[in-house]
Amino acid sequence: MIPNILSIAGSDPSGGAGIQADLKAIAATGGYGMAAITALTAQNTRGVKGSALTDPGMVAAQIDAVREDIRIDAVKIGMLGTAAIVEAVARALEGLAAPVVLDPVMVAKGGDRLLAPEAVAALRDRLLPMATVITPNLPEAADLLGAPAAGSRDAMEDQAEALRARGPAAVLLKGGHLAGGESPDLLCDGAGRTWLEGARHATANTHGTGCTLSSALATELGHGRPLAEAVARAKAYIGAAIARADALSVGTGHGPVHHFHAFQERSA
Repeated sequence: MIPNILSIAGSDPSGGAGIQADLKAIAATGGYGMAAITALTAQNTRGVKGSALTDPGMVAAQIDAVREDIRIDAVKIGMLGTAAIVEAVARALEGLAAPVVLDPVMVAKGGDRLLAPEAVAALRDRLLPMATVITPNLPEAADLLGAPAAGSRDAMEDQAEALRARGPAAVLLKGGHLAGGESPDLLCDGAGRTWLEGARHATANTHGTGCTLSSALATELGHGRPLAEAVARAKAYIGAAIARADALSVGTGHGPVHHFHAFQERSA
């Protein structure tokens, strides 16, 4: 079965993050991608130049239109922007029997804030309890908890448990911001804690890594895979996409990862 995956996120015209990255990752991991756009951004590999949020009613209308006609096998949620959009998404997804992967997009790589501070509470209260798994990086986890960013594996375990206590069935806490030569992620769910090791790749081309990982994870869950297997496969995919990112030549800042690396290798 080819799973139908709905991404709810903002648009990145440079193609490296947001909806554009989501659809590429969904296709590359064997899904059929659909999109409800929450914002238009003017950005490139050097940063965000501007943004215009979608009316919350229109965000809900996009989701409703898909739901009334198309089977949804999994959902990925990315950039939402405001508390009103958070609420619109939460209401539009009520009663949907499909895994939900929430990537709490708060700050862009260049430092631009993508989620209003007052919307953090809405995200915590409304969407965390609806999520099958959330995929924060260390600064996002700290923002959600109102705490300093974790600087060690022990602190990551504490923060993952604290986030899971807020309602999501599982937390995939990404450790890419830890110091050192490794990039470990931590899966915390009802089965306990599982560390997923990963090498740190020497590249500046990491634009859209969070979007790509969460979309790949949603697709793997849409295939019906158990969470631990889905996480392992998604991490392997993003690791390879980062490792091969320098094969692309896109922009002069933080370029995108190589979403279709496997297809390029097959055709070489």
